[in-house]
Amino acid sequence: MKQKNTKREYKIVLLLALLLPLLFFLSINVGYTDIKLTELFQVMTGGGSPRNNIVVFQFRLPRIVIAMLVGAGFSLSGCILQGITKNPLADPGLMGINAGAGIVVLTFMVLSGTLTTGWILSLPVFSLAGALLTGSVIYLLSNRKDYGISPMRLVLNGVAIQAGINAVMTLLVLKLDDTQAEFLAAWQAGSIWNSTWNSVIALLPWILMGFICLIFMAGKLDILAMGDEISLGLGIAVVKEKRKLLFLAVALAAASVAISGNINFVGLIAPHLSRRLVGARHKILLPTSALVGAILVTGADIISRTIIKPAEIPNGIVVSIIGAPYFIVLLIINRRAAVS
Repeated sequence: MKQKNTKREYKIVLLLALLLPLLFFLSINVGYTDIKLTELFQVMTGGGSPRNNIVVFQFRLPRIVIAMLVGAGFSLSGCILQGITKNPLADPGLMGINAGAGIVVLTFMVLSGTLTTGWILSLPVFSLAGALLTGSVIYLLSNRKDYGISPMRLVLNGVAIQAGINAVMTLLVLKLDDTQAEFLAAWQAGSIWNSTWNSVIALLPWILMGFICLIFMAGKLDILAMGDEISLGLGIAVVKEKRKLLFLAVALAAASVAISGNINFVGLIAPHLSRRLVGARHKILLPTSALVGAILVTGADIISRTIIKPAEIPNGIVVSIIGAPYFIVLLIINRRAAVS
């Protein structure tokens, strides 16, 4: 039976891995400028017109790669948070981590005015500082000496802090010119605002290294998900390992926020769907979550560029349209489970 389940899980991962390249090629052909399949083939094989080469390689390809990386980053972060808090509602966006990372990035960009290559590469570091500060405040508010951390209190404190940070961001608009205010609105809605190869270079190491670290820690995540007492009994240094995992969760979310803006619900939906597809073993759950997250954000990006073509809407809005009802359903289910 175990061998059957393992085969089924790997088949699901393979199907998801095949679906992602299909979305990749579909996304290349979506946008303001129409490119025929024959022209796209010429570009991808080293030919094509200079105009089509610029559209594909300078505008669309970096945006698609960023969408995939951001989706993987948010979903891996959510997978960690849901695992160590044993809370299906845990998500870096809902817990205020995204907002904490974002306000630092926004303040930095407003003060600097322009972004050079060096500043773009350093954005994830600034983002991480804001996310760590916010995460620490939420942790302290949610932790009670006698009872520990309440999963529901963690989410509620995160939502409250996120609302406060968003209010501060709104106040920033009063000090911005029209161009900066427009950018702030797009960023808050979850727009891939800086789709360049420099942004890909800035984001890729964070997602790649975070994923590799998590794969090595998958066994410890499985044990921690069983509860603190069992973990201590099996020789796991619970506090130490949770801090490492929380740092990874915050770093993945912060790096993604620095490049994509505030895209909520990916870290909620992707791990939850993945757990239904392949179960709770993190060795298979983590790569599945990364793939589902990448598919979700890439698909949302395709919709955002086609639904009101030739204009486009931030893909964070598309994800929120899916994620908000999903969150409400999970909240109702979770409350009923708590009552019963």
